Amino acid sequence: MNTQRLPLKGIRVIDYSHFLAGPFMGRCLAALGAEVIKVERPKEGDAGRAHPYFKDGQSGYFLQQNMGKQGLCVDLRDRRGLELMLKLVETADVFIENYRPGALERLGLGFKALSERNPRLVYCSVSAYGHTGPYADRPGFGLIAEAMSGAMAQLGSPGEAPPLLRMPLADMYTGIHGVAAINAALVGRASSGHGQHIDLALYDCMVSMHDFAVQRYFLSGGTDLPKQTGSGQPDSTVYGVFPAKDGNLVIAAQVDDAWKRLARLIGGNALASDERFAKPASRNAHYADAMEIVRNWTLSQPSRDACLAALEDAGVPSAPVQTIAEVVKDPQIHARGMLVEQEHPVLGKVTLPNLPFHFSDCDTTVRTPAPLLGQDNRRIAASLGFSTEQVDEMVRDGVLYNEAAV
Repeated sequence: MNTQRLPLKGIRVIDYSHFLAGPFMGRCLAALGAEVIKVERPKEGDAGRAHPYFKDGQSGYFLQQNMGKQGLCVDLRDRRGLELMLKLVETADVFIENYRPGALERLGLGFKALSERNPRLVYCSVSAYGHTGPYADRPGFGLIAEAMSGAMAQLGSPGEAPPLLRMPLADMYTGIHGVAAINAALVGRASSGHGQHIDLALYDCMVSMHDFAVQRYFLSGGTDLPKQTGSGQPDSTVYGVFPAKDGNLVIAAQVDDAWKRLARLIGGNALASDERFAKPASRNAHYADAMEIVRNWTLSQPSRDACLAALEDAGVPSAPVQTIAEVVKDPQIHARGMLVEQEHPVLGKVTLPNLPFHFSDCDTTVRTPAPLLGQDNRRIAASLGFSTEQVDEMVRDGVLYNEAAV
């Protein structure tokens, strides 16, 4: 129940971004109460609208990353469209963009130009490599940052090409960093009276995520590099994925107490007191033996669920490797409100992942769906002082555009 207004109520955000990192950032800000205006170009709109999965011409990808926003579709190459955008900027608190550095300066929408019009504007840029450095002009996507960062090189089995992560880690991680940075800049603005430019790079964010590999490299004098280890972690024994007769599960028994509980379960006191596995260093030294013992046990059980029940009774941290079909039926996910139902004007009822924000005094669940292309053109233009005649003229000339379903 909402007993308090949402934290960002009264903040206006212009989301002039596409595909993922920027739109996800805007989605988060909308959930926190900001008024987020999604600005798109005629006639295709955000490239995310062309990304599967599709139903009745609507992209689920776009729906997920743009819920809770208003929709403005305007041709910024036309003088009238640019005038509308600049008037909108004057009313805004935040501007989000994720174009290649320099692209918006050429349109007159770079940080310097917009901050002269609105000194309080917090301007957040997302790009592959950032606005400085020798790679600044290079194009890139999340995949590029994941490969460049060293994260991908650690994945997979030895000697095989690393697998794709299959989740947009670089984009989503950068997006949530943007949410944090924007909120910090808004807090800073309260005392300074002016906004600033936030320059986020997918590559930077991925490198910042390393919890072990970079420190290991430097502390070893550059001699120790992470290696591909498949479904286990030789530096944390036992910690990895194990097969059962009808699926897979993970076991996290790398700390001494958890290992002893696991050892007693699968091998009795003899295994629990085996000096080879007494301490983390010795378990790591006998990694292959430990993994084989655990693997033989999981395969000897009647099922994955039988493994998990025994591990839970023994107090050993474990979990099933769930499919998406299992995830969306998981009672924990439903108890935490991690799925949200919305009524879409074309699709009817749609179900999408919620954001993991849980506040004590307000509900951040977004109930309004992503906008149709150009859904709020007329209302936004009128709110900026454009007359009905001016709006009609821009619609007639294609400066303002909306999809037929509007």
